[in-house]
Amino acid sequence: MKARTWLPLIVLVIAALVVVWQQGSVSPTQANPGSDPGAARQQLAELQVKPRGTLNGYSREKYPHWDTVEGTCNTREEVLKRAGQNVVTGKDCAPTSGTWVSPYDGGTWTQASDVDIDHMVPLAQSWVSGASAWTQAQREAFANDLERPQLWAVTDNVNQSKSDRAPDEWKPPLESFWCTYATDWITVKHYYQLSVTTAEQAALTEMLDRC
Repeated sequence: MKARTWLPLIVLVIAALVVVWQQGSVSPTQANPGSDPGAARQQLAELQVKPRGTLNGYSREKYPHWDTVEGTCNTREEVLKRAGQNVVTGKDCAPTSGTWVSPYDGGTWTQASDVDIDHMVPLAQSWVSGASAWTQAQREAFANDLERPQLWAVTDNVNQSKSDRAPDEWKPPLESFWCTYATDWITVKHYYQLSVTTAEQAALTEMLDRC
């Protein structure tokens, strides 16, 4: 009888521990998922394929970013809180401690200053694939998008290496992330109806094959 009495309690405890473990191991991708590979292939097929435009008229000032999201917290700080583990913030919402694992290269960092917030589809890439015709309000929404898998906390020098390059020009050093990189790039471009080049389409297809 005693064993039967304790059994439901043991099951509940185990279930609670599983939930805690899952919450503590949320990766940036799990926190902000893109498409599954099958959906990504379909979305890629739906994108307009055309040559990349020019940067004439482009400037980052045309993409106001790090908007205030809530209270004193801006978009950058929200991404740092979302992507990190055990993140502690000050009164101004800036992280004072925490741990961040960069999905691009697997680097682990404990100082927020070592982490950049990367736009999955860089601002300049959006400009040359359709955003030059947007209003500034549309570009601001793109630059601060917390709903699509557009904003990532990554190693600063890896982000600088990527710069404004597309997947046919740059890929994350960590090849195991290529599948996610491709699906998320496609998710963002599809949502905003941005075009892709032939070379970009081929590179994305190659990365999807890693899935």
